[in-house]
Formats: sequence, C-alpha cells, structure tokens
Amino acid sequence: MIARIWHATATPAGADAYQRHFTTAVLPGLRRTGGHRGAYVLRRTMDDHVELQVITLWESLDSIRAFAGDGVVTAVVEPDARAVLLSYDTTVTHHDVLTAVP
Repeated sequence: MIARIWHATATPAGADAYQRHFTTAVLPGLRRTGGHRGAYVLRRTMDDHVELQVITLWESLDSIRAFAGDGVVTAVVEPDARAVLLSYDTTVTHHDVLTAVP
C-alpha cells in the first residue's frame, strides 16, 4: 500500500470549508477510483492558522495514476479547495506503508 501525503494551511473557517469540500466533492471521486484504500484529513490548529495534512491510501502507483494522471507527484487541488486555503503544496510525497492496523 502507498500513502500519498499533501499539506496546506488555512484560516479556521477555511479549514472547515476544506473539510466540507473534501467530504462532499473529493471523497466520492476517490471512492470511485480503483485501488483507493482510504483517506485521512488531519488538522493542527496553530496560533494564527490551521495546518492540514491529507493522507490518501492506494494499492499501487497505477492506482494513483488513475486519480492524478501521469504527473503522480503533482498535487490535485481543485479550484474550490484553492479558494479556501491560505497556501498549499503543489507536489505530494509517496510513502510505502509498512504497517497498517485497521
């Protein structure tokens, strides 16, 4: 399994809006993509902003390509997400999952 990890920052209201966007727009598409194995959106509140970390789990790089296209390290950030974020990474990292406990 491969973890695809992406970071962004937002205001508290922007982080709430991003979570709604992820749940209603992104997650349904992920679930329809073969090889998708799960997703986490992590939130860390700082003094003046919120850090978001999105981890999606995939069966293989081919599964990731089905979602992201041939540029597998390029972040997929839809315009609705960009509108509510202060900043976001334009690339992602991929990590082999060595241990996963359901």
